[in-house]
Amino acid sequence: MSDHDFDFESQPGLPKPLPEGETLLWQGSPDSAALAREAFKANWVLGYLLVIAVWRASVAFADGGFALSVAVFLPYLVLAGAGYGIVRLLARASAKAAIYSITTHRVILRIGAALQVTWTVPFTKVAAASLATRPTGTGTVALELVDGQHISWLALWPHLRPGFAKKVQPAFRCIPDAARVARILSDAAQTRVNEPVVSFAPQSALAAE
Repeated sequence: MSDHDFDFESQPGLPKPLPEGETLLWQGSPDSAALAREAFKANWVLGYLLVIAVWRASVAFADGGFALSVAVFLPYLVLAGAGYGIVRLLARASAKAAIYSITTHRVILRIGAALQVTWTVPFTKVAAASLATRPTGTGTVALELVDGQHISWLALWPHLRPGFAKKVQPAFRCIPDAARVARILSDAAQTRVNEPVVSFAPQSALAAE
């Protein structure tokens, strides 16, 4: 498992050309609207700011009537809209910068809106994978790493499985048609792990026999 900072991409999402015998099976990116809702909690942010706006307006109404209430409410309403818009823009930038890839040998996450980093996770380092989907088909495919493999939560967020801060799980977050992607990942991982390993003895050893 490795990361590559500032590497020139020979192909979008891939830090280096794939070696002979390795094939790209799938590439995709998060859905920005779903990422805003689920990772950046955009709807919660909007709701919280609207509650504050209504509360301040109700206090103003008790003190000075309807006119004062409206005068107080409108600036808070603008603030709520601006806050929601900023969160949506951050989510869109994060989704646009991310490229997830599945090859016949590994999983690759190219992430980072301001500073791009590429994480490579070989299938041999993956203990299990999980799938969580929404009714729309959008979902998250998360990778549980084998013991001894760790990635920083801050280095991955929001491209990780929520609720697993102690043992961080890299994830294809909020991707369209997540079930199909999970099948591609499962088939590729099983094929790779079940590949026979052939070792060749040195010629001197063969001659001795």
